[in-house]
Amino acid sequence: MVEVLASVTDANGRPVADLPQDAFHLSEDGVPQKIARFEAQTGQPLDLVLMVDASMSETQELKAESEAAARFIREVVRPGDTLAVFEFSDSVVRLSPATDNVRQLQKDVMKISPGTGTCLYDAVLLGSDALRARPQGRRRAIVLVTDAGETTSDSTFDQARREAISSGALLYSIILRAVENENGRNTAGEHALDTITDSVGGALFTIFDLKKLDLTFGLINRELRTQYLLGYYPNPVPPPSSDRRVQLDVHGNYVVRYRKEYFTGPNGSP
Repeated sequence: MVEVLASVTDANGRPVADLPQDAFHLSEDGVPQKIARFEAQTGQPLDLVLMVDASMSETQELKAESEAAARFIREVVRPGDTLAVFEFSDSVVRLSPATDNVRQLQKDVMKISPGTGTCLYDAVLLGSDALRARPQGRRRAIVLVTDAGETTSDSTFDQARREAISSGALLYSIILRAVENENGRNTAGEHALDTITDSVGGALFTIFDLKKLDLTFGLINRELRTQYLLGYYPNPVPPPSSDRRVQLDVHGNYVVRYRKEYFTGPNGSP
């Protein structure tokens, strides 16, 4: 079964709950698919990776970001969920293992210290890799706070993108910008995150004021708690080692976000 997590919002960005199954239409590579599983609000437990860019700020700003992240941890981690904290600058460092110990996670996120460089692709790749190691039958998501200025990764954009798709993780990125003007700013990382998000699902938020960080974390938490889960058995059976494209349409004037791509293994299974 191919599972697709979907977030549906109205024109004002508010989550739309309780849509019936017949409001959704699934297809793969242009071929309509029969929905075999449908949950209007999934109860699947959640595995999260929280990635914080330690290169983007002065110490005072980084402290405010860590404090906002600690509040997000308190709200998002429920019984049965796990979260792991990473920091990244010129390298990626795991500050905590996957756990539901909220107090320990809050302590760990406050350990983030300023660094140099931004290995954005490495962060996406290693966060995805960490989630791939989690048990099946659970939702997976990366929440990434960054200025998106890729400079020092060992991995490439394509490697990061493929690993994110293979992990089945959603990607929620919060891009912090000091100014709106793009002149002289490295925008390669922003475009990369936008492209990866389009493939795997999730959302990308851009903010110019740290005071809006709590609000943005809140939007991510709300979306993670109001997701639809759909599943289907691909028909015809896809060829082995192929790149498959999924299309999900919802009747009505809504915005729907979901993963649009998955890879098959040597035997053709997802």
